[in-house]
Amino acid sequence: MANNHLITEILKEGKIILYPTDTVWGLGCDATNPEAVAKIFQIKQRSESKSLIILVSGIQMLQQYVTAVPSKVLAYLQTLQEPTTIIYSHPLHLAKNVIAADDTVAIRVVQDAFCQQMIADFGKPIVSTSANISGEPTPLYYQLIDPKIITQCDYVVPYRQDDTQIKNPSRLIRFDADGEILILR
Repeated sequence: MANNHLITEILKEGKIILYPTDTVWGLGCDATNPEAVAKIFQIKQRSESKSLIILVSGIQMLQQYVTAVPSKVLAYLQTLQEPTTIIYSHPLHLAKNVIAADDTVAIRVVQDAFCQQMIADFGKPIVSTSANISGEPTPLYYQLIDPKIITQCDYVVPYRQDDTQIKNPSRLIRFDADGEILILR
């Protein structure tokens, strides 16, 4: 099992981790640290104009980083059975380079016990973006991650590296002004 105290210290130092999320393996960092976020974009060779997904440990943490979570969204979050990322307007206290030009951010409340505990121990949201160069296929498990990505990370979480169960990226949704769900992915 991973050492969450060590992971917390690494994240506090603004470093990059490679870790198993509730979907695919991801590159992660402190979502409130713009320098750390910039390193993620550099590793992925991705333009900062493309936004990143943020993971939170629960609804309470979500509410600290979004101006208002509509009651329909809160009710929906209680029913989720699969990893689902929701786009929220007017985020708070996050690094500017994780926020899209239209003042939105994609946030997922993780259901995976390891991720929940890691994020709760850290006490802040973390970035989650697939562990690949932008434009290349998403590696569906650890053995498929390009060594060039691995060597650029400060710490590789030693957990679930042998897992070859195929997991897909999360669903991506947004609620419109009427509270209706729009499925984007």
